[in-house]
Amino acid sequence: MRIAVFETEREERGQLERGLAGHEVSFHEEPLNEKTADLAADAEIAVVFVYSCVSAEVLAKAPRLKMVTTRSMGYEHIDLAACAARGVVACRVPAYGDETVAEHAFALMFALSRNIFQAYERTEKSDFDYRGLMGFDLQGKTLGVVGGGRIGMNVVRIARSIGMEVLVHDPKPRPELAQEMGFRYAALEEILPVADVITLHVPYLPATHHLMDHAKFAMMKKGAILVNTARGGLVDTAALIEALDEGRLSGAGLDVLEEEGCFKEEAEIVSGGFRDRCDLQALVRNHALVARHDVIITPHIAWYSREAVARILDTTVENVKGFAAGAPVNVIQTK
Repeated sequence: MRIAVFETEREERGQLERGLAGHEVSFHEEPLNEKTADLAADAEIAVVFVYSCVSAEVLAKAPRLKMVTTRSMGYEHIDLAACAARGVVACRVPAYGDETVAEHAFALMFALSRNIFQAYERTEKSDFDYRGLMGFDLQGKTLGVVGGGRIGMNVVRIARSIGMEVLVHDPKPRPELAQEMGFRYAALEEILPVADVITLHVPYLPATHHLMDHAKFAMMKKGAILVNTARGGLVDTAALIEALDEGRLSGAGLDVLEEEGCFKEEAEIVSGGFRDRCDLQALVRNHALVARHDVIITPHIAWYSREAVARILDTTVENVKGFAAGAPVNVIQTK
């Protein structure tokens, strides 16, 4: 089959070439979108990543396309209705970085709790004065985990191993798991006033848009920190900045941002369409966050480890092979 692979790095291509041997594969560094859709004009399968945009317009320019598979868990960048209308099967990678993302969440927690970022900035300038850099122990503190799926449970496991008390908010509690792992389920409104750290691990859906808004930040324990390695849209950026300004939060660790794609592409601000695609106010707020010393931002790399990438590529190959054999796997289920 003819396969067009988008958003690939050189390091990934060898594994995909070996796994897809026997197929006609083309690799492209660009994301798949309306501008690059011609690269998929003859493809039967498109392999994409999170900065692609598989819209009805893109599908119209790729008339032979029968399958789209994304090398990610999330699939907001795929128009599932348009795929269904065209008879295009859409697949994803349902799990690959459960431990990886959990470890990154803790990397952000440790960096915030011990002022690692500020300390690094000082020592870069040959300033070894420790005053003003006092941190706090995570041991004995309360961690609020919002989202008790696979990643959330790995966060719980790490937290319990270092002596943290853990409260979990999830719509589908599993009491037997709570007893086994030593945590307690609670409502978000109960967790926010007592947690020293809140970490987000829920999907981005209409119901979770701005889950953390002005009202939720107002409930939080004074001096708490927020960690978000899930999706930028879970947090109202304006409300976050206000909470930091007021001292309600002492810091935030963010691997994701609102309007993240546009933040990466802001060089296009002079081109037509940028204003139509992006919330410029959110973009300005992101710049305000980057400039703060009480905020640590990483460029959506919580998932990005050697082991996780290998698992993503293995599953992607399985998705393609399953479809080619007439037995698709990891098909995105529409509700």
